[in-house]
Amino acid sequence: MNLISSSCLLLLRSFSRNIHRRNTHPFISRLYTEGSSQTTVELSKAQLQKLRVQEQRFKRRLHSVHRKFSVVPENSEFQGQHHVYFEDGKGIYRSPLGHDEQEMLEVFNADWGGGGYGTIQRVRLSPSETMLAVAVKKDHHEETRCMLVPLGGVIHCQKALLVLDNVLSFEWATDDVLYYSTQETLRCLCVFRLHLSDSDVETTLVYKEKDPEFFVEVSRSRDQRLVTINCSSKISSEVWFVDSKTPLSFPTLIQSRQPGLLYHVEHSDNYLFILANTGANQEYQLLRAPLASPTMPHWVPLFSAVPGTVIKDMELLQDLCVFTVKDSQCRLQIQTLSTQEPYQLNTHQLPHWACDLSPQRVGTVDRGSFGFLLSSPVHPPVRYLYSSREQKLSVTEDTTKYISLTEFNTTRLQAASQDGTMVPLTLLHMPALSELHKAPLLLHVYGAYGVDLNMAFSPEKRMLMEDGWALAYCHVRGGGERGLAWHRAGSVLQKRRGVEDLAACIQTLHHLGVSHPALTALTARSAGAVLAGALCNHNPQLLKAVILQLYPSMLITAYSEDHRVPLSGIMKYVERLKKAIQVCTTRDGVNARVPVVILDLQPGGDHFGPEDFHLSLNESARQLAFLYTELDHQKTTETKRKVK
Repeated sequence: MNLISSSCLLLLRSFSRNIHRRNTHPFISRLYTEGSSQTTVELSKAQLQKLRVQEQRFKRRLHSVHRKFSVVPENSEFQGQHHVYFEDGKGIYRSPLGHDEQEMLEVFNADWGGGGYGTIQRVRLSPSETMLAVAVKKDHHEETRCMLVPLGGVIHCQKALLVLDNVLSFEWATDDVLYYSTQETLRCLCVFRLHLSDSDVETTLVYKEKDPEFFVEVSRSRDQRLVTINCSSKISSEVWFVDSKTPLSFPTLIQSRQPGLLYHVEHSDNYLFILANTGANQEYQLLRAPLASPTMPHWVPLFSAVPGTVIKDMELLQDLCVFTVKDSQCRLQIQTLSTQEPYQLNTHQLPHWACDLSPQRVGTVDRGSFGFLLSSPVHPPVRYLYSSREQKLSVTEDTTKYISLTEFNTTRLQAASQDGTMVPLTLLHMPALSELHKAPLLLHVYGAYGVDLNMAFSPEKRMLMEDGWALAYCHVRGGGERGLAWHRAGSVLQKRRGVEDLAACIQTLHHLGVSHPALTALTARSAGAVLAGALCNHNPQLLKAVILQLYPSMLITAYSEDHRVPLSGIMKYVERLKKAIQVCTTRDGVNARVPVVILDLQPGGDHFGPEDFHLSLNESARQLAFLYTELDHQKTTETKRKVK
């Protein structure tokens, strides 16, 4: 469920995408207004007509901005021993290494599986490039299936060799042995081994999780040696492995689960490299253990994060660990550590605008380098490469194509929360900080599950900034930006800390002269809606300071078959909002501006929205139409364009 809130706006959504309802305008589903001299039907028609006009306008603008950035690099390419592969969401194509892309041949199409499964979710190439395993997702649902396709010899248009239903994760141990986990009712508890032979297909259950609080996923070490079975809950984890040299053996336990122990495993040269929360304040540190003796008594510490930084990710190259870290203001860095004595740590600074690092897909690639994309919500991705041989970080593409983009500012701030904790805040804007008083402000928050805010490039966010918006990202407690302790400090009984952090971020920005309450909006996805809703519903003193009317308008989008966010809860929430609005408008009289609550009920059960580009774009247009209409920002934007 997603939520956008503002001085006159609260948008509650399932994700950043909507289901487009055939033959029915999405805003018609339900519209509630209370305490107004106008009837609901009259107000609905007037508002819907205004929203329709705005929506069509934004569709045209979004098509234009997506065309402008249609050639930005993506992680859609991976390499095998003999070919390079490209994936476009619906199909997979390949061409021989060193040959022109015009020689690309289709090796997979999502339609081969039939049954409404149409979007590629995961791709794995077997070690010798003889088999391809692809997970495809069912449209408007969360069901996935794995399709196996042979790659040997001449490839013609074909159907999958084998289809496995309800498969979430999978990895090849060898060309004929695949390990995969299955999902039922949003839970992954079982792992199977599939053995392909010339005469038969044998499936064996190799692991079954007994604790429903755990989630089971299959992965593979970067050196292709180990297939790991990762069992994780909110408070502990446990990892098993299968050596690809003996692919039919049963899994070996690395370390049994313990309350409070979280760990992840990589492998190189018969050693396990373990990222575990055994460091200071239960933060992650790097340890090593022999593959033959993997239990915790044999774990030897190698590296802990420099004070003021936290480890976000790790890639293991030949004789080198590459860490992605964040400092106290959420700036990204790359740190490298040699895995042989004498251990040497080097820090590589990244561009000041970098907010998101996305690792390159790993096929059967050279382990001597680490490729990744750097981006920000308003800066298109740039491809970088770290070479362990040269010990050098470099840009691997021509960036002059971005010279024509208008310059923008990335300002790192901190807000003092109610208990004195300093909360990182990232502000993206074009005018100088001192010139943002009249700028509309869109804040972003998540603060849940130890997950960082999504700060990858978005053409829509770039368009907003070019329209004069300031974009703020609030890295509140409960999220993962400042490490595991940061997550613990804003979860369960401490959840209110995230709300206090969010309030502090808004107050700090307004105090600095960034925007003002009537032009301030807040967006959150999924679990982030809890914080945004709490801010609006349970901080009346803050709402009076942030908003000019007594309650924000709301657009609530729900999916009729969403198992993550049941419709019954949404309906109860809407009814409570209606009563709250009635109380406020009755108390303050008929002249008070009456906020609107719109319930947009869509078919389907996909919590994350449609994968189709055009449906996603339509949804973005609807969201922007509502946002600009409620904040009355269209006049200001059009005036600026006429001046230009």
